[in-house]
Amino acid sequence: MSRNGLTELEAVLAIATRGSFRAAALELGQSTTALSNLIGKVERQLGVRLFNRTTRSVSLTDAGRTFVDQVSPAVRDIREAIAAVKSQQDTPSGTLRINAFASGAREILQPLVLEYLRRYPQVHVDLVTEGRLIDIVAEGFDMGLRTADLVPSDMIAVPLGPARRFAVVATPQYLEVHGRPQVPPDLLGHSCIRVRLPNGALYRWHFEKDGIPIQIDVTGKITLDETTLALIAVNDGIGVGFFMEADVREDLAAGRLERLLEEWTPPTAALCLYYPGRRNQSAALRAFIEMARHLGRSNGQIGGEG
Repeated sequence: MSRNGLTELEAVLAIATRGSFRAAALELGQSTTALSNLIGKVERQLGVRLFNRTTRSVSLTDAGRTFVDQVSPAVRDIREAIAAVKSQQDTPSGTLRINAFASGAREILQPLVLEYLRRYPQVHVDLVTEGRLIDIVAEGFDMGLRTADLVPSDMIAVPLGPARRFAVVATPQYLEVHGRPQVPPDLLGHSCIRVRLPNGALYRWHFEKDGIPIQIDVTGKITLDETTLALIAVNDGIGVGFFMEADVREDLAAGRLERLLEEWTPPTAALCLYYPGRRNQSAALRAFIEMARHLGRSNGQIGGEG
């Protein structure tokens, strides 16, 4: 290993965590070729192969698994030591890494992340969106963003606003031709935009009224796995869509979409940022947490730690 061994260790851990050279390269801000060359260099220096590579998959060898298990705690300690030093800075700087799910990231991007960058231009925010739940400490993130019911119990949570709601919507033109569903089962007679989850499963639309839940396995002409694409399809009159209220608020206000079955979509868990209770926080992280608490208070939430 070279004297700059931490970079090489971070690369090995990123590939082991992501299971992909391409995903790890994106996380590390390198090209896939550069990362592959770096790992090849590490393997030559160690005299063992750390990864089994095929054209379709990457997996740890037995030696690689032993190596990762042994170095992971040490790298974590080094990260915390670096964070402890950075916590003594008065001016927020460096990189702040946040893991979030896509709809939540869209909700905080303008009021929190972009405003933060305007106030603290020396900080770089690395906002990673994905559907899976992860251990943010093990994967090198400073903060996570999830709904309150999904925040790990050992984390400190900062509520960012009131309870969120889903919204069922369609264009006025679609409803004029096909009519308005009055109860969730009526959706089975409509063309709906199907949603594929990150694990490959098709999402069932969830409803509730008077404490009685109901799930509808809708049908339709198209299946999509990205909200922006689904919203385009709905606005084009292809069918009925199921979104977070924040994603369609502007379309509803402008009259481009109409809301359906509103009484069947009660409030759900609020959105929360969360982070580990470390004593040594960087100035960048402290400033972001304070802005998040202020946003939560302005949105009607208690801004204390949970």
